[in-house]
Amino acid sequence: MSYVKPHDLVTTMIDAGEAKIFMSTRDTLVRSTMGGAMLTIAAAFAITVSVTSGSPLLGAILFPVGFIMLYLFGYDLLTGVFVLGPLAWLDKRPGVTVGGVLRNWGLVFVGNFIGAFTVAVLMAIVVTYGFSMPPNEVGQAIGHIGEGRTVGYAEHGAAGMLTLFIRGVLCNWMVSTGVAMAMIAKDVPGKMIAMWMPIMLFFFMGFEHSIVNMFLFPSGLLLGGDFTIMDYLIWNEIPTVIGNLVGGLFFTAIPLYLTYGRPSARRTPGIRRTKRSRGKVAASVPAPAGENRANDSELVGASAQRSTLQGSGSA
Repeated sequence: MSYVKPHDLVTTMIDAGEAKIFMSTRDTLVRSTMGGAMLTIAAAFAITVSVTSGSPLLGAILFPVGFIMLYLFGYDLLTGVFVLGPLAWLDKRPGVTVGGVLRNWGLVFVGNFIGAFTVAVLMAIVVTYGFSMPPNEVGQAIGHIGEGRTVGYAEHGAAGMLTLFIRGVLCNWMVSTGVAMAMIAKDVPGKMIAMWMPIMLFFFMGFEHSIVNMFLFPSGLLLGGDFTIMDYLIWNEIPTVIGNLVGGLFFTAIPLYLTYGRPSARRTPGIRRTKRSRGKVAASVPAPAGENRANDSELVGASAQRSTLQGSGSA
């Protein structure tokens, strides 16, 4: 696959974050609603595969199809904009404010929930024949997932809450890595392969994804799961959202930005720096051959590319 170098990748991510922040309310809601729906129908598919085949690994291998589809359509997930928006703010892009970042997060959250809840209702109808009979084996499995990942954490108290939070952190470390790796490839097969690996990992490891949970837990309540809405909010969704935010920012966005978006000065080999000579060394060491030309071309390329980034997914 054609490969985008990390320095150019970070510029692309910053441009994408800027485009998302300035996107209209209508477009943000439509894209995030469809993103939430497409991811969660894939979650229902993966659970169906796991239950009918008896192989959770097979379900995890197939789950990334939803992530890939929504990314290629340019739809949005909260876990993705947790990374892209802050990068544009860190880079001090004109007009990008904390308020703009928070507005984007809020709209994407609402849209994702609408999409995920819609799929939850539709799947509840499917597995109960329109609520005319008890849920089938897939519906029962979904209900038990909701119980284990709310009441199951609550039984362990503070240790359960810590475990839930860490699973949210690890989840969006992998998911946001998938977002970045999709941008590191230029062709569709390369994007698919790059996204597939970290998304499969998070699903099989049982990490907590706030958007997938927007489907699992309403589904569980509709299908007779033994937990409450408050159990879902306190012992899953709220800590998961916070964990996803921390994981995306501190394990993906900030490390990439620090080392490629704003790298520290290069060391000069073979020259001992002193206070008196430091300025002379900096002035006398020439830039590497072609660096200025590369920088000029990057600026031109970034400007031309920015207009297309509203179609880039932020799963």
